[in-house]
Amino acid sequence: MTSLIEESENLVADMLGNLKFSFEVKNQQKGIRFDQLLVQMLTDVSRAQIIESNKRGLLLVNGELKKNSYKLKAGDIVTGHIYKPEEFSLEPQKVNFSVLYEDNDLIIISKPPGVVVHPGSGNVDKTLVNGLLYHCQGLQNVGDEARPGIVHRLDKDTSGIMVVAKSELVLRKLIQQFKDRKIYKVYFAIVKGILKNYDGRVVAPIGRHPIQRQKMAVNERLGKYSVTNWQLVEEYESDRGNYSLVRLHIETGRTHQIRVHMSHIGHPVVGDSVYGKSRQQDDFGRQMLHASRLRFEHPVTGKTLTFTAPLWQDMQDTLSGLGWSGSLEVA
Repeated sequence: MTSLIEESENLVADMLGNLKFSFEVKNQQKGIRFDQLLVQMLTDVSRAQIIESNKRGLLLVNGELKKNSYKLKAGDIVTGHIYKPEEFSLEPQKVNFSVLYEDNDLIIISKPPGVVVHPGSGNVDKTLVNGLLYHCQGLQNVGDEARPGIVHRLDKDTSGIMVVAKSELVLRKLIQQFKDRKIYKVYFAIVKGILKNYDGRVVAPIGRHPIQRQKMAVNERLGKYSVTNWQLVEEYESDRGNYSLVRLHIETGRTHQIRVHMSHIGHPVVGDSVYGKSRQQDDFGRQMLHASRLRFEHPVTGKTLTFTAPLWQDMQDTLSGLGWSGSLEVA
Protein backbone atom coordinates (compact mmCIF):
# COMPACT_ATOMS: atom_id res chain seq x y z
CA MET A 1 0.00 0.00 0.00
CA THR A 2 1.38 3.43 -0.94
CA SER A 3 2.10 5.67 2.05
CA LEU A 4 0.88 9.26 2.22
CA ILE A 5 4.47 10.51 1.83
CA GLU A 6 5.08 8.31 -1.23
CA GLU A 7 1.75 9.36 -2.71
CA SER A 8 2.63 13.04 -2.21
CA GLU A 9 5.97 12.57 -3.96
CA ASN A 10 4.30 10.88 -6.94
CA LEU A 11 1.74 13.69 -7.21
CA VAL A 12 4.41 16.39 -7.09
CA ALA A 13 6.52 14.64 -9.70
CA ASP A 14 3.52 14.48 -12.01
CA MET A 15 2.58 18.08 -11.20
CA LEU A 16 6.05 19.32 -12.00
CA GLY A 17 5.84 17.61 -15.37
CA ASN A 18 2.46 18.82 -16.56
CA LEU A 19 0.96 20.84 -13.65
CA LYS A 20 -1.99 18.41 -13.38
CA PHE A 21 -3.00 16.09 -10.54
CA SER A 22 -5.79 13.81 -9.32
CA PHE A 23 -6.16 11.90 -6.07
CA GLU A 24 -8.71 10.39 -3.71
CA VAL A 25 -8.98 11.66 -0.14
CA LYS A 26 -8.04 8.88 2.29
CA ASN A 27 -9.81 8.21 5.59
CA GLN A 28 -6.89 9.66 7.57
CA GLN A 29 -7.13 12.88 5.56
CA LYS A 30 -10.83 13.59 6.19
CA GLY A 31 -11.68 16.83 7.97
CA ILE A 32 -8.63 18.66 6.60
CA ARG A 33 -9.23 21.97 4.84
CA PHE A 34 -9.11 21.78 1.03
CA ASP A 35 -6.23 24.26 0.71
CA GLN A 36 -4.28 22.77 3.63
CA LEU A 37 -4.34 19.26 2.19
CA LEU A 38 -3.11 20.53 -1.18
CA VAL A 39 -0.25 22.31 0.57
CA GLN A 40 0.64 18.99 2.21
CA MET A 41 0.30 16.95 -0.98
CA LEU A 42 1.95 19.37 -3.40
CA THR A 43 5.11 20.11 -1.49
CA ASP A 44 6.79 22.13 -4.26
CA VAL A 45 3.80 24.45 -4.70
CA SER A 46 3.24 27.50 -2.49
CA ARG A 47 -0.03 28.13 -0.69
CA ALA A 48 -0.36 31.38 -2.66
CA GLN A 49 -0.25 29.39 -5.93
CA ILE A 50 -2.91 27.01 -4.62
CA ILE A 51 -5.19 29.87 -3.58
CA GLU A 52 -4.71 31.60 -6.95
CA SER A 53 -5.45 28.33 -8.78
CA ASN A 54 -8.66 27.85 -6.80
CA LYS A 55 -9.63 31.48 -7.40
CA ARG A 56 -9.31 30.80 -11.13
CA GLY A 57 -11.53 27.72 -10.88
CA LEU A 58 -8.76 25.24 -11.64
CA LEU A 59 -9.25 23.02 -8.56
CA LEU A 60 -12.25 20.74 -8.12
CA VAL A 61 -13.64 18.33 -5.54
CA ASN A 62 -15.87 15.68 -7.11
CA GLY A 63 -16.07 17.88 -10.18
CA GLU A 64 -17.31 20.92 -8.24
CA LEU A 65 -15.77 24.19 -7.08
CA LYS A 66 -15.17 24.39 -3.34
CA LYS A 67 -14.01 27.12 -1.00
CA ASN A 68 -10.50 26.87 0.40
CA SER A 69 -12.07 26.24 3.83
CA TYR A 70 -14.06 23.19 2.66
CA LYS A 71 -13.50 20.22 5.00
CA LEU A 72 -12.68 17.20 2.89
CA LYS A 73 -14.44 13.85 3.26
CA ALA A 74 -12.99 10.38 2.78
CA GLY A 75 -13.55 9.33 -0.82
CA ASP A 76 -13.63 12.86 -2.23
CA ILE A 77 -11.89 13.05 -5.60
CA VAL A 78 -9.63 16.09 -5.91
CA THR A 79 -8.59 17.06 -9.45
CA GLY A 80 -7.10 20.07 -11.14
CA HIS A 81 -3.94 21.82 -12.16
CA ILE A 82 -1.84 24.61 -10.71
CA TYR A 83 -1.88 28.01 -12.33
CA LYS A 84 1.53 28.89 -13.71
CA PRO A 85 1.91 32.60 -14.52
CA GLU A 86 3.86 33.72 -17.55
CA GLU A 87 7.49 34.54 -16.91
CA PHE A 88 8.41 38.16 -17.42
CA SER A 89 10.86 40.78 -16.25
CA LEU A 90 9.61 44.16 -15.16
CA GLU A 91 11.27 47.00 -17.01
CA PRO A 92 10.71 50.72 -16.45
CA GLN A 93 8.76 52.09 -19.43
CA LYS A 94 7.17 55.44 -20.08
CA VAL A 95 3.41 54.94 -19.76
CA ASN A 96 0.73 57.62 -19.87
CA PHE A 97 -0.95 58.38 -16.53
CA SER A 98 -1.67 61.52 -14.51
CA VAL A 99 -0.07 62.13 -11.11
CA LEU A 100 -2.65 63.88 -8.89
CA TYR A 101 -0.54 63.93 -5.71
CA GLU A 102 2.78 62.56 -4.48
CA ASP A 103 4.77 62.61 -1.25
CA ASN A 104 7.51 60.47 0.28
CA ASP A 105 5.04 57.70 1.14
CA LEU A 106 2.53 57.35 -1.66
CA ILE A 107 1.38 58.42 -5.11
CA ILE A 108 -2.17 59.22 -6.22
CA ILE A 109 -2.64 58.69 -9.95
CA SER A 110 -5.40 58.70 -12.55
CA LYS A 111 -5.16 55.65 -14.81
CA PRO A 112 -6.17 56.03 -18.47
CA PRO A 113 -8.58 53.53 -20.01
CA GLY A 114 -6.88 50.76 -21.96
CA VAL A 115 -3.92 50.43 -19.57
CA VAL A 116 -3.49 47.18 -17.63
CA VAL A 117 -2.43 47.70 -14.01
CA HIS A 118 0.23 44.99 -13.76
CA PRO A 119 1.76 42.27 -15.94
CA GLY A 120 -0.21 39.07 -16.36
CA SER A 121 -1.43 36.63 -18.97
CA GLY A 122 -1.17 38.32 -22.37
CA ASN A 123 0.13 41.60 -20.89
CA VAL A 124 3.83 41.42 -20.08
CA ASP A 125 4.83 45.06 -20.58
CA LYS A 126 3.54 48.63 -21.05
CA THR A 127 1.43 48.23 -17.92
CA LEU A 128 0.83 50.85 -15.24
CA VAL A 129 3.48 49.12 -13.12
CA ASN A 130 6.05 49.57 -15.90
CA GLY A 131 5.16 53.26 -15.94
CA LEU A 132 5.35 53.56 -12.15
CA LEU A 133 8.83 52.02 -12.15
CA TYR A 134 9.87 54.60 -14.76
CA HIS A 135 8.38 57.38 -12.63
CA CYS A 136 9.57 56.27 -9.20
CA GLN A 137 12.95 54.66 -8.53
CA GLY A 138 13.02 52.06 -5.75
CA LEU A 139 9.40 51.03 -6.20
CA GLN A 140 10.45 47.57 -7.40
CA ASN A 141 11.29 46.63 -3.79
CA VAL A 142 7.80 47.37 -2.44
CA GLY A 143 5.53 44.35 -2.06
CA ASP A 144 4.98 41.66 -4.69
CA GLU A 145 7.69 41.64 -7.36
CA ALA A 146 5.05 41.44 -10.12
CA ARG A 147 2.93 44.23 -8.59
CA PRO A 148 5.31 46.58 -6.76
CA GLY A 149 3.50 49.29 -4.85
CA ILE A 150 0.06 48.19 -6.02
CA VAL A 151 -2.56 48.44 -3.28
CA HIS A 152 -5.68 47.87 -5.40
CA ARG A 153 -6.56 47.45 -9.07
CA LEU A 154 -8.82 48.80 -11.78
CA ASP A 155 -9.92 46.86 -14.86
CA LYS A 156 -8.04 47.59 -18.08
CA ASP A 157 -10.89 49.63 -19.57
CA THR A 158 -11.87 51.39 -16.33
CA SER A 159 -10.29 54.82 -15.92
CA GLY A 160 -9.62 56.75 -12.76
CA ILE A 161 -8.02 57.14 -9.39
CA MET A 162 -5.61 54.77 -7.66
CA VAL A 163 -3.29 54.98 -4.67
CA VAL A 164 0.20 53.47 -4.93
CA ALA A 165 2.51 52.79 -1.95
CA LYS A 166 6.17 53.81 -1.98
CA SER A 167 7.24 51.70 1.01
CA GLU A 168 6.47 48.28 2.49
CA LEU A 169 4.99 49.82 5.65
CA VAL A 170 2.65 52.10 3.72
CA LEU A 171 1.64 49.22 1.43
CA ARG A 172 0.66 47.03 4.39
CA LYS A 173 -1.27 49.82 6.13
CA LEU A 174 -3.19 50.80 2.99
CA ILE A 175 -4.07 47.18 2.20
CA GLN A 176 -5.37 46.84 5.77
CA GLN A 177 -7.52 49.96 5.32
CA PHE A 178 -9.05 48.42 2.19
CA LYS A 179 -9.58 45.13 4.01
CA ASP A 180 -11.25 46.92 6.93
CA ARG A 181 -13.43 48.91 4.49
CA LYS A 182 -12.09 52.21 5.78
CA ILE A 183 -11.35 53.62 2.32
CA TYR A 184 -14.25 55.48 0.74
CA LYS A 185 -14.49 54.87 -3.02
CA VAL A 186 -16.75 56.64 -5.52
CA TYR A 187 -17.26 55.74 -9.18
CA PHE A 188 -19.32 57.13 -12.05
CA ALA A 189 -20.82 54.96 -14.78
CA ILE A 190 -23.08 55.28 -17.77
CA VAL A 191 -25.51 52.38 -17.66
CA LYS A 192 -28.08 51.01 -20.06
CA GLY A 193 -31.71 52.07 -19.62
CA ILE A 194 -33.67 54.28 -17.25
CA LEU A 195 -33.58 53.19 -13.61
CA LYS A 196 -36.89 52.86 -11.77
CA ASN A 197 -35.65 54.55 -8.59
CA TYR A 198 -33.35 57.44 -7.77
CA ASP A 199 -31.07 55.28 -5.64
CA GLY A 200 -30.53 51.71 -4.59
CA ARG A 201 -28.32 49.23 -2.78
CA VAL A 202 -27.23 45.96 -4.36
CA VAL A 203 -26.30 43.26 -1.85
CA ALA A 204 -25.36 40.14 -3.82
CA PRO A 205 -22.40 37.76 -3.32
CA ILE A 206 -19.87 37.65 -6.15
CA GLY A 207 -17.75 34.68 -7.14
CA ARG A 208 -16.24 33.01 -10.18
CA HIS A 209 -18.75 32.14 -12.92
CA PRO A 210 -19.46 28.37 -12.71
CA ILE A 211 -18.90 27.78 -16.44
CA GLN A 212 -17.14 30.79 -17.98
CA ARG A 213 -14.11 30.86 -15.69
CA GLN A 214 -12.77 34.24 -16.86
CA LYS A 215 -16.00 35.92 -15.70
CA MET A 216 -17.41 36.76 -12.29
CA ALA A 217 -21.07 36.33 -11.40
CA VAL A 218 -23.57 36.65 -8.58
CA ASN A 219 -23.04 33.33 -6.82
CA GLU A 220 -25.24 32.70 -3.77
CA ARG A 221 -23.41 29.51 -2.76
CA LEU A 222 -19.73 30.30 -3.29
CA GLY A 223 -19.67 34.07 -3.72
CA LYS A 224 -18.27 36.61 -1.27
CA TYR A 225 -20.36 39.31 0.41
CA SER A 226 -20.52 42.31 -1.95
CA VAL A 227 -22.32 45.65 -1.67
CA THR A 228 -22.75 48.42 -4.25
CA ASN A 229 -24.71 51.63 -3.58
CA TRP A 230 -25.89 53.70 -6.54
CA GLN A 231 -27.54 57.08 -7.02
CA LEU A 232 -29.02 58.51 -10.21
CA VAL A 233 -27.33 61.65 -11.51
CA GLU A 234 -29.04 62.17 -14.91
CA GLU A 235 -31.17 60.30 -17.45
CA TYR A 236 -30.79 60.48 -21.24
CA GLU A 237 -33.20 59.54 -24.01
CA SER A 238 -31.53 59.65 -27.41
CA ASP A 239 -31.52 58.12 -30.87
CA ARG A 240 -28.86 55.73 -29.58
CA GLY A 241 -31.16 54.52 -26.80
CA ASN A 242 -31.92 55.29 -23.18
CA TYR A 243 -29.12 55.66 -20.66
CA SER A 244 -28.44 56.80 -17.10
CA LEU A 245 -25.44 58.39 -15.43
CA VAL A 246 -25.04 56.95 -11.94
CA ARG A 247 -22.79 57.66 -8.97
CA LEU A 248 -21.63 54.53 -7.18
CA HIS A 249 -20.15 53.92 -3.75
CA ILE A 250 -18.82 50.42 -3.17
CA GLU A 251 -18.55 49.03 0.35
CA THR A 252 -16.56 46.00 -0.82
CA GLY A 253 -14.01 45.60 -3.61
CA ARG A 254 -14.68 42.36 -5.44
CA THR A 255 -13.35 41.68 -8.93
CA HIS A 256 -15.62 43.35 -11.55
CA GLN A 257 -18.05 44.22 -8.73
CA ILE A 258 -19.80 47.24 -10.26
CA ARG A 259 -20.02 45.62 -13.68
CA VAL A 260 -21.51 42.42 -12.25
CA HIS A 261 -23.94 44.16 -9.90
CA MET A 262 -25.27 46.65 -12.45
CA SER A 263 -25.76 43.85 -14.97
CA HIS A 264 -27.47 41.81 -12.25
CA ILE A 265 -30.13 44.51 -11.75
CA GLY A 266 -30.66 44.83 -15.52
CA HIS A 267 -28.62 47.98 -16.17
CA PRO A 268 -25.16 46.93 -17.40
CA VAL A 269 -22.39 49.47 -17.84
CA VAL A 270 -22.52 50.56 -21.49
CA GLY A 271 -19.66 49.37 -23.65
CA ASP A 272 -19.16 46.33 -21.43
CA SER A 273 -19.00 43.39 -23.82
CA VAL A 274 -18.51 40.86 -21.00
CA TYR A 275 -21.44 41.62 -18.69
CA GLY A 276 -23.83 43.29 -21.13
CA LYS A 277 -27.18 41.62 -21.72
CA SER A 278 -26.28 40.71 -25.29
CA ARG A 279 -23.30 40.66 -27.61
CA GLN A 280 -24.81 43.54 -29.58
CA GLN A 281 -23.30 46.20 -27.35
CA ASP A 282 -23.47 49.89 -28.16
CA ASP A 283 -20.25 51.18 -29.66
CA PHE A 284 -18.86 53.30 -26.84
CA GLY A 285 -15.24 52.29 -27.39
CA ARG A 286 -14.87 50.91 -23.87
CA GLN A 287 -16.89 50.33 -20.72
CA MET A 288 -17.97 53.73 -19.43
CA LEU A 289 -16.81 53.30 -15.83
CA HIS A 290 -14.59 55.78 -13.96
CA ALA A 291 -13.09 55.63 -10.46
CA SER A 292 -13.64 59.19 -9.30
CA ARG A 293 -12.77 59.62 -5.64
CA LEU A 294 -10.76 58.12 -2.77
CA ARG A 295 -10.90 59.17 0.87
CA PHE A 296 -8.58 57.53 3.37
CA GLU A 297 -6.26 58.11 6.32
CA HIS A 298 -2.64 58.80 5.41
CA PRO A 299 -0.74 55.75 6.74
CA VAL A 300 2.09 57.89 8.15
CA THR A 301 0.63 61.27 9.13
CA GLY A 302 -2.83 60.02 10.10
CA LYS A 303 -4.42 62.91 8.23
CA THR A 304 -7.67 62.27 6.32
CA LEU A 305 -7.04 62.77 2.60
CA THR A 306 -9.58 63.12 -0.21
CA PHE A 307 -8.62 63.04 -3.89
CA THR A 308 -10.73 63.30 -7.04
CA ALA A 309 -9.84 62.28 -10.59
CA PRO A 310 -11.78 64.16 -13.31
CA LEU A 311 -13.73 62.06 -15.80
CA TRP A 312 -11.48 60.87 -18.61
CA GLN A 313 -12.01 62.89 -21.79
CA ASP A 314 -13.62 60.07 -23.79
CA MET A 315 -16.28 59.64 -21.11
CA GLN A 316 -16.92 63.40 -21.02
CA ASP A 317 -17.32 63.38 -24.82
CA THR A 318 -19.74 60.44 -24.65
CA LEU A 319 -21.84 62.17 -21.99
CA SER A 320 -21.85 65.44 -23.95
CA GLY A 321 -23.16 63.55 -26.97
CA LEU A 322 -26.05 62.26 -24.84
CA GLY A 323 -26.95 65.73 -23.56
CA TRP A 324 -25.01 65.83 -20.27
CA SER A 325 -25.52 68.99 -18.22
CA GLY A 326 -21.90 68.90 -17.04
CA SER A 327 -22.86 68.11 -13.47
CA LEU A 328 -21.84 65.09 -11.43
CA GLU A 329 -24.04 65.99 -8.48
CA VAL A 330 -26.80 63.60 -7.53
CA ALA A 331 -30.22 64.67 -8.76
